[in-house]
Amino acid sequence: QGTFVSRVQLEDGAVRVEREVDGGLETLRLRLPAVLTTDLRLNEPRYATLPNIMKAKKKPLEVIPAAELGVSGGSPRLKVLHVQEPPARAGGEKVENVATLVEKLRHSGCI
Repeated sequence: QGTFVSRVQLEDGAVRVEREVDGGLETLRLRLPAVLTTDLRLNEPRYATLPNIMKAKKKPLEVIPAAELGVSGGSPRLKVLHVQEPPARAGGEKVENVATLVEKLRHSGCI
């Protein structure tokens, strides 16, 4: 994997990336497949304008079946066993001064 990549070059079966580290620039050669995260300097973002958004809504969307791409559409490999909400937070309490706060924290076992 390559993180905070600011320059990418594809080579034969590999990718050469450049990233900024504390001491300067570091160049890495990674075998493919590789996971890369990029730095803001890699590309300038293009922001969609309202006319282009409206044009995109009218364009047809091509749906390609997974089998046509060579991806198996079998059963999912992950199974959700249980989902639950986190416990509700207890209400807060105001104290008169720091000494009272420290005493309450000691009594509750926090410090």
